Formats: sequence, structure tokens, C-alpha cells
Amino acid sequence: MVTSANKIHLQGLAKSLVQVGLLNEIEAQNHIEEARKKKIPLTTYLVTNNILDSLEIASHASKEFGVPLFDLDVLDTGRSPVKLVSEKLITQHHALPLFKRGNRLFIGLADPTNVQALDEIKFHTRANTETILVEESKLSKAIEKALEANDKSMAALLDEDLDNLHISSGDETAPADEIDSDIDDAPVVRFVNKILLDSIKKGTSDIHLEPYEKFFRIRFRNDGILHEVANPPANLAARIISRIKVMSRMDIAERRVPQDGRIKMALSRNRAIDFRVNSCPTLFGEKIVLRILDPTSAKIGIEQLGFEEKQQKLFLEAIQKPYGMILVTGPTGSGKTVSLYTGLNILNTGDKNISTAEDPVEITVPGINQVNMNPKAGMTFPVALRAFLRQDPDIIMVGEIRDLETAEIAVKAAQTGHLVLSTLHTNDAPQTLNRLVQMGVPAYNIASSVLLIMAQRLARRLCEHCKKEAHLPKDLLLQTGFKEAELGQLVIYEPVGCDHCVNGYKGRVGIYQVMPITEKINRIILEGGNALQLTEQAKAEGVNDLRESGLNKVRLGITSLEEIDRVTRE
Repeated sequence: MVTSANKIHLQGLAKSLVQVGLLNEIEAQNHIEEARKKKIPLTTYLVTNNILDSLEIASHASKEFGVPLFDLDVLDTGRSPVKLVSEKLITQHHALPLFKRGNRLFIGLADPTNVQALDEIKFHTRANTETILVEESKLSKAIEKALEANDKSMAALLDEDLDNLHISSGDETAPADEIDSDIDDAPVVRFVNKILLDSIKKGTSDIHLEPYEKFFRIRFRNDGILHEVANPPANLAARIISRIKVMSRMDIAERRVPQDGRIKMALSRNRAIDFRVNSCPTLFGEKIVLRILDPTSAKIGIEQLGFEEKQQKLFLEAIQKPYGMILVTGPTGSGKTVSLYTGLNILNTGDKNISTAEDPVEITVPGINQVNMNPKAGMTFPVALRAFLRQDPDIIMVGEIRDLETAEIAVKAAQTGHLVLSTLHTNDAPQTLNRLVQMGVPAYNIASSVLLIMAQRLARRLCEHCKKEAHLPKDLLLQTGFKEAELGQLVIYEPVGCDHCVNGYKGRVGIYQVMPITEKINRIILEGGNALQLTEQAKAEGVNDLRESGLNKVRLGITSLEEIDRVTRE
């Protein structure tokens, strides 16, 4: 919120919008401040937040500044001279080169007063730049489309160059030609590359390659559920597995013990995917599992995670506290890392020193000091935490609190002026407090350090293209947890299945139990209360448990009752 002390002087388009009454002065100043925080243009902020209509802004700007409005729908943006301007300038200034006439380069802008964009593009291209006024919403889509066309598309990769992909091990110190020196089976190379690309295209989280006595199967985990995608001949299993071991710099001669490795696949200049690889000896050969680590998964906005309004407010308030501990709990694969990194991305500004200790680091983020655990070399969570505390940290993330030593150091850090984020494996938020006590952390330390505990699960979203209304018996709905008063207006949907989804579901949404540590909950902790007492107090304070949060998603038509039963079943 802009105060009188940091009042923004309005100019350009913002000033004009205030003068004609489309915004008032205080609103405009607040919107400019929020847009600056998000590092996006004011026009983008106004349109994406539904404050003003895209055409409304463009029509006013055209009339006010005497610049004709151009409809981007009539332009083939695939033929735009995008290569003349760097992607950095295009995204930084939200400006798109539309066409060139002689030495004149016409730039599409939603804000005709953005003179800085024209000057910088002119300096880098040595061309005379002129403004073409376009609608913000159409400009955003055109920029995205043009930049995608500028890079080699995923569709093209799937059809050609399967044996010429830029693939390396995760070890940057490895010689560039070490992997290729072991490749001599082109069909296997192409098959493995296609499996990796297919998995990325389908949004897969894990790939399982499983050899059995008489068959060999490959399965993808999509939206938390495994699906069989291929059955290569059983006699190819050893060659396919050896190929993956070579790619991830494992010892292909060692088949008796589990091994870990990494693969890095460059899809374009701006996008690379990491695969975390593990092999495990089984009765009929080595099973390989690849975890797909896509850095973009941690950059989704907090609005997309699935928080209810009150839950999101509590989480945002907690991460803005100067010190204390925030704990996220749930089973493996419940989205804890993405939730934590969404919070860290909000906090990741130039005035914060953020360090993370993870086993392993799954998502790399510029501006955050990330440390991989390596127990063999002596790099454990306690060792990393002690090192962090000597490096003037503001925010610390611990991948997981597994033992008393890690818990004690994390608690002390939270008590001495640091914000600490971490995870535990418990079923819900109240049980997390009991788990810390069972580890040996004194109750008074828990009460004085923990700010908020968040339990979560991931439920599959119903496909918007094919979901249909479900007609369920009244008794079943009441038994499930719905109130009799709401049954008249309640509409529940169920999965069907179509070309756009997998068995009626596409994508996932978070289900949360967000429990702030209030004075009454603190008193129960200090008095040695159990998880049941904590649960009752949290419910009395309006904290929805996972089941109730899941039912809210059913009420909104986001997911099905069957799916909520699956993910909240104790």
C-alpha cells in the first residue's frame, strides 16, 4: 500500500487514466506499486486483475495520445521480425516488433508513453522505432506465441532430431563427450529420447521402467496416478536401462546395488528439464525410476495452488513475519516442495538472504543459495544449518526435519530472528506438533517458535471438457459430510473421459489444512495436550481439516467426491 511518505508521482498513461476518471489517484498509485513488485507493466497488471478492460485502456490511449489502434488479430505474428530484438528486451518492456519497413521498425505497445522501450530497442537494433498501439490482452498472447515460434517447438522435437537432442548428465564437471562415447545403438537412443520427450509433453512427474521375467513395461505417473504407456520387447530391457544409466553417469557394470544419477535435457535456449534417476536391483533386472524436475513448476502463482481465500491470507501473513517457523506436512508427492518454493519466490527479493538445505535440490531458483545434502561427504542437515547461521541468513528452508538434532537447530534459528520453512511427514497439522514432541523438542520451544502448520494433499482436477453432473443418494451425501441445508443447491460432478484428459481428470489442485498457532493452541502445547485436543481447538477456531477443504473443492465443481475420498482417506 502506498503511503504519503512514498507517494508515487503519476505520469504518462497512469496520469491520463486518472484524469478521465477510469482510476482514482490512490488506486493508480497502489496499482503501480503492485505492478512494480511483480515486475510487470501497469497495463498488464490492470488487465490480468480485471481492474480495467483491455480494449477500454487501448481505446482511451488511442484517443488521448493520438496513436491509431491496431488489431493484432489481423497480423501473422509468426512472421514478425522477433529475431531483431532480444527476448530479454521483449519481455522486459512488454514490446513486440510487428513489422519492418526499410529502416523503420514498428513496435507493438499497450502503453504508447513507454518511450524507454522504443529508445532501448532503437539502441540495440540501430533502427528507427515507431509505436503501434495494441490491446494488452492480445499483445501478451502475441508475445508468448512469437517467442515460442522463435524457439524450436516441442512438436518438432517429437518428430525429428530424436538422436540429436542436447542431453547431458547432471554433473557439470563431466567431459562433454563422455556420454556420447558409449552410444552405439541408434534405435535404443531414439526410443529413450522419445520416452523422455513424451513424458515432458504429457506433464508426467515420474517415469517407471520395470523389467519382469517375460515382459518389460514403462509407466508414467500423471496427476499422481500411474499409467502404462509402453511394452518394449523384454530382450531390450537391459539395453534400454543401460542407455539411461550411461546418460545419468551411473556405473553400468554395477547391477547389485542401487545407484543415483541425473540427466539434463535442453529443450530450447531458455528451457531445460532435469531428471533425477534411481536404479534398484530386482529379481529380473534393474528397475529405473526417473523423477522429472521442471523448474517452471515452482514458479506458479500462489492463486493457482488451490488455497481458499482465508487459507491464502494466513499463509501470506506467516511468510512475511521476520522470524518463526512454518511447517508443511503431507506424504511424499503431495506438493510440499512446490508450496514452499511458491512462498520463497514471493520472498526472493534483493534485500533478503535465503538459503536452503535439501536432499536433493529438485528445483533451482536464481537468487536462492541452495545446498545439496551429501551424507557420505559429511554434508548433513545439521551441518548445513550450522553453516547457514554463520552466513547472516534472513530465511532458511530445511528440506525435511528428520531427527532431533535438525529440529533443535531449526527451532533455535526460528527463535533468534530467522524465518525457517520446513517439512515433516505427518497426516495433518495437529499431529505435526505431537511429532516434534516425540522427537524430543521441548513443548516450550515449540510454542515459542512455530507460527503456522500447513497439511496438504493433491487431488486431480475434473476435466472441464467432459465432466458431467453426478446424481447421488441424499443419505450418501449426508454421510459424506455435506449439510442437509445445502443439498437443494448442491451440484456434484463426476469424471467421464475424453481426448483432452486422462480418465476424466486433467491437472491437480491442492487441498489444505492451514493452522496458525494461536494463544489457545499454544496453551494446549505447553500443557502437554494430544493431537485430538489440538484438532478440536483448531476446529473451534474455524480451521478446516483436509476433508472439509476437499468437500469445498467438490462444491465448486473442481474435483469429484470419489477423488476426495481417495486423497483424504485415513
